Amino acid sequence: MERDLTVGKPITAILKYTLPLFGSIIFQQLYNIADSLVAGRYIGTDALAAVGNGYEITLLFIAVAFGCNIGTSVITARYFGKKDIRGVKTTVSTALIVSTVIAVILTALGLGLTKPLLNLIKTDPVIFTDSYEYLMIYLGGYIFLLSYNIATGIFSALGDSLTPFLFLAASSVANVIVDIVFVKTLHMGVKGVAWATFLCQGVSAILALAFMFVRLRKLPHEGDEKIKKVDFKILKEISVVAIPSILQQAFISVGNIIIQGFINAFGAWATGGYAAAIKLNNMAVTSVVALGNGMSNFSAQNIGAGKPERIKKGIFGAIGMGAVISLIFTAIFLGLSEPCIKIFITDGNADAIGTGVNFLKIVTPFYVIIAVKIIADGTLRGTNRMLSFTIATFIDLLLRVVFSAILKKPMGITGIWWSWPIGWLIATPISFGLYLFAAKKNFGLKKENTPAETESSKTPSETEKKAEKIVSENAAESVAPEDNNLTE
Repeated sequence: MERDLTVGKPITAILKYTLPLFGSIIFQQLYNIADSLVAGRYIGTDALAAVGNGYEITLLFIAVAFGCNIGTSVITARYFGKKDIRGVKTTVSTALIVSTVIAVILTALGLGLTKPLLNLIKTDPVIFTDSYEYLMIYLGGYIFLLSYNIATGIFSALGDSLTPFLFLAASSVANVIVDIVFVKTLHMGVKGVAWATFLCQGVSAILALAFMFVRLRKLPHEGDEKIKKVDFKILKEISVVAIPSILQQAFISVGNIIIQGFINAFGAWATGGYAAAIKLNNMAVTSVVALGNGMSNFSAQNIGAGKPERIKKGIFGAIGMGAVISLIFTAIFLGLSEPCIKIFITDGNADAIGTGVNFLKIVTPFYVIIAVKIIADGTLRGTNRMLSFTIATFIDLLLRVVFSAILKKPMGITGIWWSWPIGWLIATPISFGLYLFAAKKNFGLKKENTPAETESSKTPSETEKKAEKIVSENAAESVAPEDNNLTE
């Protein structure tokens, strides 16, 4: 069902909307963890290292899918917030056609560059073949991943976070079952892990798209004019949001690949231990990402409706929820770090286990810090402050890579682990400061003489005209550097 995030108490609206998103994130991590878990438990530490090593490269391609998801979701949410259903449907059509072209191009590039990328990150010869085969199969199904992300982004933009959750839950459970059948029963090795992901992503994408089209047909739009297949004005609006998000994730992936190269130099045991620890770390961090994504759509709908005060109230509630989630994961990973790592590593490789435990003990105490940054970044993205969002992200990444390179020499692999909290401690105040600056400027909206909540008392035509002007002004700010919110 669609959910209007422009009415009701902000904290209540965010909580109800985000709960299914949180569940989706957990199942998404289960989806990702399943490959490593099955490889580590039923094949061995080298297989775990191979899957983990390959996964860092897949994140480059996932970055594009994530950016397309966010761009489509935010722009769809703005049109939905303005009650412009024609705009919603045109955004969907434009996003699907363009993303299909992107998927074909990136699949061809990925298949051709797999070996050079594995050589670039100094992949251990022991795991090279398995990493290569995993990537070739995974990338062959990239169009499914991208299509699925577009569909779920549209559901989220309409305020429906439950449907993506149900799809992801079913797909994740199926992936675990197929993983075990292919690896334990059919003895397909690492290739079995990759084929399980390929099949489950394919089925999920087809079903999600089918349900999305059914949902959109139920939304009536004004006029008899046909919906444009590709609207270049809307494509520009999507790109303004999507490209910084893609660059953010891509640069994070490049940074992680560089760091993966540093780790690989220590040996397969280090790669295996890191592969286990980073899966657990990602589960904690991406749980807060659910709140960040929730704030993006909450902010986008309220920008479309011309209600900035709701955004200012909502962010602090989201930060409070993020702190609670972070503290829960911190307590679990600090108290049970070794048992958690041993879920993945069952062959008694003490060096790999120790590496994973060391990572968790260093990084987890700082989860509350990164939670604030993630939620502030989500709000910046939803309010179209994309330059601010991009700057905050790149600073975090740059610091992590630089400190990894500096500290690995005197401190060994432990120095690499410390680059995470150092980057977070410096980047978080910058992100939140940029949010405060944007909020002080009312996110580019003109202040009204009446409270924001009275917008609903205006006629639809007045609100729509005002919101359209706001969106176009904000889009112009993001495109033209000389007019961005840092120089207002």
